[in-house]
Amino acid sequence: MSADGPAVVAIGGGHGLATSLAAIRRYAGSITAVVSVADDGGSSGRLRELLGIPAPGDLRKCLGALLPSPSPLGRALEHRFAGGGELDGHAFGNLLIAALAATLGDFVAGMDEACRLLGTVGAVLPATTGPVVLKAEAAGSELEGQVRIMATHGITHVSLVPPDATAPHAVLEAIARADQIVLGPGSLYTSVLAACAPPEVSEAIASSAATCVYVCNLREQVPETEGYDVAAHVAALEAHGVEPDWVLADTGHVALGDVPPGSQVVTSDLAAPGGHVHDAALLEAALRRTVD
Repeated sequence: MSADGPAVVAIGGGHGLATSLAAIRRYAGSITAVVSVADDGGSSGRLRELLGIPAPGDLRKCLGALLPSPSPLGRALEHRFAGGGELDGHAFGNLLIAALAATLGDFVAGMDEACRLLGTVGAVLPATTGPVVLKAEAAGSELEGQVRIMATHGITHVSLVPPDATAPHAVLEAIARADQIVLGPGSLYTSVLAACAPPEVSEAIASSAATCVYVCNLREQVPETEGYDVAAHVAALEAHGVEPDWVLADTGHVALGDVPPGSQVVTSDLAAPGGHVHDAALLEAALRRTVD
């Protein structure tokens, strides 16, 4: 972390946001991760249904990305219980978040305590204060649930149930004082736009004076974004009221297309060896170029 670095808010979910956090922590003065909590699969989905809490899985990944250094406790966050029984398949980090939320009587307070306990170098916050269901419009019909939507082609719009889901006040404060907002990478509709879907969040991004940067995926995600080039990703963002100032794209892996003129495009090598995920060091260098 840089004492005189920018205040950065990173928005999204899953492994993609964790990669962005690994890059951002190398130059930022402060970091706030705003994480989608609409997951309804695996351990997260089971805990959400059982306890009525926001899905903790993507939050857990971001906690791990902001640990000050490797540690046994950090590694334990990703430990999954096996051998059958009620704990089978649950990640310890998900259970920790659920237990802290239950103990404190508030999910956001539980995340604050998780950050304090682990000594993270930034804040990790859910995009909504309560559990939500992701809803999508595709091919003239509506469907609900992140897992179902990820397996769907032709998505035109996503939103949340309930439609008036509220964001934590700390999220809105962080966006308001941010110097840079980083979106993605990650599943376009089920991670990035799911995290932007709370009306308060998208409105806060639109009214913020921060530089907004979209980190485009390295490839299409079949079937969710099958056939998408960079321009199609940006068009989907703009259709949801999110207009990035900068777009970072590795055109060695994804076609550029006709990106709308409102976004400045930085094309650069961003992929780690193998081309499946972003390289944190390469992403850091590209993100630095967009800081005013």
